[in-house]
Amino acid sequence: MSQLPHLYSFRRCPYAMRARLGLTYAGVSCELREVVLRDKPREMIALSPKATVPVLQLPDGRVIDESYDIILWALEQNDPDDWRAFLPATEPLRQKNDGCFKAALDKYKYASRFPEQPAEEYRADGMLFLQELEDRLSHFRFLLADRQTVADISLFPFVRQFAHVDRDWFFAQPLPHLQRWLTYHLDSDMFKGIMKKYPQWHPDDTPVLFP
Repeated sequence: MSQLPHLYSFRRCPYAMRARLGLTYAGVSCELREVVLRDKPREMIALSPKATVPVLQLPDGRVIDESYDIILWALEQNDPDDWRAFLPATEPLRQKNDGCFKAALDKYKYASRFPEQPAEEYRADGMLFLQELEDRLSHFRFLLADRQTVADISLFPFVRQFAHVDRDWFFAQPLPHLQRWLTYHLDSDMFKGIMKKYPQWHPDDTPVLFP
């Protein structure tokens, strides 16, 4: 087995983005295996039967198939800015993000699949959490401090996805601090680095190193 971890990922998935951001911050190299969701590799499904990205297979055979757990593992390998000190304060935000906000986001983005309410109702549900983030960002440049922490990279991909459902509407809202924060991350070298395009992985391919 390779001495590098294998990361099964999908470029546009916010959970996979979260994992790639964490690995990039920690400077942890891996072999990237880009997945096409309609044609998931059996190698990934064998490792994680829930068949969702990201999946990280470590050199010793262990498998981590939750995005935030991949970040936690990466921080154990290397944590140059002591992000682990912010883990207790990050957890409540991550739970809200991955729970009620993600549920509202999915219904807003795919409103035709959820005809029980109009898209605007689901959007309003998501805005409750975004207003909480706006309030935080009125006190700090980032979510927990005046510097980026693990909370920012953990939530950013999901706020990005919400904003991109209707960018014109989002950037017209009275959310100046959140819009600034989002733009900072969209323009960052870290984000641009994790969003490079790769072809679909096949078992016989030459390994692709990430980051």
